[in-house]
Amino acid sequence: MKKISYVLPVYNEGESIDRFYTDLRRALAKVRDRYTFELIFVDDGSRDDSLERMKAIHAADPDVKVVSFSRNFGHQIAITAGIDLSTGDATIVMDTDLQDPPEVSLELIERWEQGYDVVYAQRRTRGDTFFKRWTAHAYYRLLNRLSDVEIPRDTGDFRLMDAQVTAELRRFREKNRFVRGLVASLGFRQTAVAFDRPNRFAGKTNYPLKKMVKLAYDGVTSFSTQPLQLITRLGFLAFLASVVGIAYALVVKIFFPEEAVSGWTMTIIVILLMGGIQMLTLGIVGTYVGRIYSEVQQRPLYIVSEVLQHGGEAVGHPASAATQTAARPMSRTD
Repeated sequence: MKKISYVLPVYNEGESIDRFYTDLRRALAKVRDRYTFELIFVDDGSRDDSLERMKAIHAADPDVKVVSFSRNFGHQIAITAGIDLSTGDATIVMDTDLQDPPEVSLELIERWEQGYDVVYAQRRTRGDTFFKRWTAHAYYRLLNRLSDVEIPRDTGDFRLMDAQVTAELRRFREKNRFVRGLVASLGFRQTAVAFDRPNRFAGKTNYPLKKMVKLAYDGVTSFSTQPLQLITRLGFLAFLASVVGIAYALVVKIFFPEEAVSGWTMTIIVILLMGGIQMLTLGIVGTYVGRIYSEVQQRPLYIVSEVLQHGGEAVGHPASAATQTAARPMSRTD
């Protein structure tokens, strides 16, 4: 039978993880005669009792692995670690807050069996605030206008990937990761499954506005050089503004010398305009330079403090220590 790996990043989901596991197991029971499963929970440095609950689930279920980070490395890195350790013929990434319904994962498997290499869950509706729905709608459309890669609209990281796709994805080791963009850039045969995204089962979102903005910024700067090209456009506009200011100053000086002192206002405006543009462009250039600095350090993407698994099986596909792309995890078998 084919093996399906579930990569399940967890951060402070103690209130919902037991319910999620129960719902997932109920869904998988429908296809248990056709597939085997491994459930890889990746604890991203949770501060509540999430890890203890995952250990209890692991103790009772031989299909469950638990990967524990030494600290919080971020949602995208947790997904990466789970993919690194997955061993299935296909891998499904989904969150554990029950906004990614387990039943929908079965639909992803059905489409994969039809010959698709990547099947992503596309949100038909979403139970979020108007502000979040509107900003998400605008962001994906802006991203596709700026990006060199077409990233499916209204999708998150909830998707299935064939083993060939995950093998290629493991080769991408940049630190500022935008997994859904990386998967889109790989190509292969991709299709969507539409679903209605519910509200969180419990707790509060682990993606507040600050993290959402950072993820959005990572998406734009990881797959586009348009912000750098924007500097040229801003420079051109600043040049036009300067020409207008010079022309105005000359006209006042020549034809209205008694009012020449009024040019002080224009001088202040031009100084402030140029100062603002310079700071903006330096910030954009600094972002790209900072990314270069981060990459050349070649530090591990994550550090695993513990891996819990049953039966002494191999620990997936840990990255090579020689390349220092990820820390080699310490395995403990039951």
